[in-house]
Amino acid sequence: MKNNDSSKLAVLTLLSALLMLAALLIVFIYAPEEQTMGSIQKIFYFHVPTAWVSFLTFFVIFVSSICYLAKGNALWDNVARSSAEVGFIFNTIMLATGSIWAKAVWNTWWTWDPRLTTSLILWFIYAGYLLVRNFGFERERSARFAAVIGIIGFADVPVVALSIVLWRTQHPSALVFEGGLTPSMFITLITSVIAFTVLYFALLATSVFIGRMEDAVNELEASDNSGERTVK
Repeated sequence: MKNNDSSKLAVLTLLSALLMLAALLIVFIYAPEEQTMGSIQKIFYFHVPTAWVSFLTFFVIFVSSICYLAKGNALWDNVARSSAEVGFIFNTIMLATGSIWAKAVWNTWWTWDPRLTTSLILWFIYAGYLLVRNFGFERERSARFAAVIGIIGFADVPVVALSIVLWRTQHPSALVFEGGLTPSMFITLITSVIAFTVLYFALLATSVFIGRMEDAVNELEASDNSGERTVK
């Protein structure tokens, strides 16, 4: 079973690496340079996919947290924790790439635009979730607290997604749905989204696999300690 899991993980990791390589080649070689913004526009092909993955990871946290509270299965807690760790990285990249783009286009690293502000709130929710997981509580207790944060915190995801509709914002509208991309740009964006999505699942699977191995080791150690106390 473990060997089979390792093989699947290796295949997923290889697929992710190939897709990321293809995405990089398409972004920097195939995709045309935007006439107004020039080469800085290419950051779009990293910013949008990481934003999408940030939303996806929190949806996984949301569902896994509900399942954990309902069933008490440690596997769901492991999935939620792993998704939060990976999602925090993607959310950070999303904010960083957005700031780089803003500096080039708006001549400022940051503005309290509704889309940017709600995205920053999401980053703090991710950080809060991870802090609770490492606060020093007993595992089940921290898992329950984190699950509550994962469920309530998900409310910010649709707010971020709809912020450009709910408020007046400087942030560009959804060009994908408005036909603002040329066919080659659209192909490049879709390729990047697929590559980053597969990368997320590869990282998630790796983290879950490591978590399962750690749980198995902890169970063995607990069993050995219990046996020693019985002998004494």
